[in-house]
Amino acid sequence: MKNKIINIIAILALASVFAGCANTSDGSSTAGDTQIEESVDETANEAQADSSIEEASDENEVADESTQKGLELEDGSYMVKFDTDSTMFHVNEAMEGRALLTVKSGEGNLHLIMPSKNVLNLYSGLAADAENNKEQWIEPSVEEVTYDDGMTEEVYAYDVAVYVMDEEFDLAIIGKKNVWYDHKVSISDPQPVQNEEKEAAEAGNTASLTGVNTVELSLEGGTGKAKLTSPAKIELTEGGYLVTIEWSSKHYDYMIVDGVKYTPVDVGETSIYEIPVKDISVPLEVIADTVAMSTPHEIEYTITFDADTLK
Repeated sequence: MKNKIINIIAILALASVFAGCANTSDGSSTAGDTQIEESVDETANEAQADSSIEEASDENEVADESTQKGLELEDGSYMVKFDTDSTMFHVNEAMEGRALLTVKSGEGNLHLIMPSKNVLNLYSGLAADAENNKEQWIEPSVEEVTYDDGMTEEVYAYDVAVYVMDEEFDLAIIGKKNVWYDHKVSISDPQPVQNEEKEAAEAGNTASLTGVNTVELSLEGGTGKAKLTSPAKIELTEGGYLVTIEWSSKHYDYMIVDGVKYTPVDVGETSIYEIPVKDISVPLEVIADTVAMSTPHEIEYTITFDADTLK
């Protein structure tokens, strides 16, 4: 389009030169010269207008591509690393630098749990634009977090729409001084979470997300004489949990769980096993073999975990 317009201008300019040779003897231009000059001016103006329109169109296409980029993640929930350009703006220490990201059809909702109630609002964009777009301010919700020492606290949390991973984007904040501040933030390292972990993340309780923790359990079956140590150690794994089962007797020489036979990891005055568990909200049916009698006996038991006691 631009090349065509330039060619037209060149032709008209050349015509103007030849027309100049037809000037009257007194040096004045003919009416045809005036018309050609006016035509050249109009064509140049049209070319400039078309160029501006094309540039604006190009800018809009770039903006649309940025907005429509989307997250290349399957629908689901993820714990992501949350980074900012300032130590003054970060997530609650109970979240260990991470936030809950929920993805649906390429669009993400980032749940940020703050250290306190000092950040009053967020704005997806620049601080300079926030005052003129009050309807787009992100309002807080109040949530309770639990720290490692067992203390609890009510803080603010925010839900922010995100479309990019491993790239910085603008997120402005306003505090009690009523001043907006610009920040560059980014998310990375998405780790899929299960339903139990999602609930814990939303509540600011990271005990079920990482590290070694404990959970209370109960035992049913047999004669009722056998006991299990409670609370038991529980560790998060890729496929669920790894639970340490400690029997009150040293005479349990193996266990069968979901058709798989397990032997003790330690035998002293008690028998200790490490058993994989996919879902602690469902009672676990097991078989334990005891050699305490004259002949070995396989006994069926049911182990129930109290998910509310996960620490």
